[in-house]
Amino acid sequence: MVAPEARPKRGPKPALTLPAIAEAAIAVADAEGLAAVSMQRVAADLGYTKMSLYRYLPGKAELVALMLEQAIGAPPEPAPGGWRAGLEDWARRLLERYLVHPWAVEATVGKRPLGPYEMGWMEAALAHLRELPLTGAERLDTIAVLAGHGRMLAQQSAAMLGEREMTTAMAAVMRAHGDRFPHLPAAMADAGQGADQAFEYGLARILDGVEGLVSRR
Repeated sequence: MVAPEARPKRGPKPALTLPAIAEAAIAVADAEGLAAVSMQRVAADLGYTKMSLYRYLPGKAELVALMLEQAIGAPPEPAPGGWRAGLEDWARRLLERYLVHPWAVEATVGKRPLGPYEMGWMEAALAHLRELPLTGAERLDTIAVLAGHGRMLAQQSAAMLGEREMTTAMAAVMRAHGDRFPHLPAAMADAGQGADQAFEYGLARILDGVEGLVSRR
């Protein structure tokens, strides 16, 4: 015997929540990019009017901040193994979040609201640097350089321009203007066609620099 179809329940729509709003906005950004996100679009996807969202958020800047908080999530627990291992783990985990949500790179640029999760990531990185002979400015700059390195590689990955694609594009230019680039062919031939290593190479060199500075002090 086939059960009868359930009739739709009458009554008011369930109230919106900030996590639900963020989730809907993230779905739009993941599929179409951050530019596609608007208060009106998110409200429509949730089945509400644009004015309904303004009861929860003042505007798009706050919506994007909420999206970023939910996308990057809580900072990781400190990894064992010393300050360098801790920062390596921190940087790799941050890159993972950016690769899952490429629009988050754009969302971190410019004047904008900050949330506790984003600041928590800064706090987590500073915890690894707390015992090093660095000034407060140097510690913050170290974090900025590490985060910037990850954002740049995530942005490059999102644009589908990895090392292999870049090599192909550069080879085409060298074929047309080879006499202008005497050093590039040898460097590219020596680099080979291995997997992308730019992030790990840059991460190691940044931390080498910090380690060298610490050792000199």
